[in-house]
Amino acid sequence: QVQLVESGGGLVQPGGSLRLSCAASRFTLDYYDIGWFRQAPGKEREGVSCISSSDDNTYYSDPVKGRFTISRDNAKDTVYLQMNSLKPEDTAVYYCAAEPASYQLRFSWHSSAVWGSWGQGTQVIVSS
Repeated sequence: QVQLVESGGGLVQPGGSLRLSCAASRFTLDYYDIGWFRQAPGKEREGVSCISSSDDNTYYSDPVKGRFTISRDNAKDTVYLQMNSLKPEDTAVYYCAAEPASYQLRFSWHSSAVWGSWGQGTQVIVSS
């Protein structure tokens, strides 16, 4: 059974940085695409970023493009989300998700419905 554990969330001032981690257990990340999503109170879960397993292509939603960077370390079975220049509107619970590698995922990664395995989430609060 795929298990994902997020960590690294916390309280940060606007303009600050955080690095989230998504650690996999009971499976190896080598053959999985990994996505990051977030959900703010009263809002739907939205795709933030995705990294493919086959070619390490990366994808970002427009609100985070240029500020967030996704990366993976397959040796550690961990995916990271480096978040810089944080804004109050980035406040949300952040989730990572895994799905067996698929060419089609690069077109639909932003939809939570295509991801089969999820972590429990980590809270990020951006506030002064």
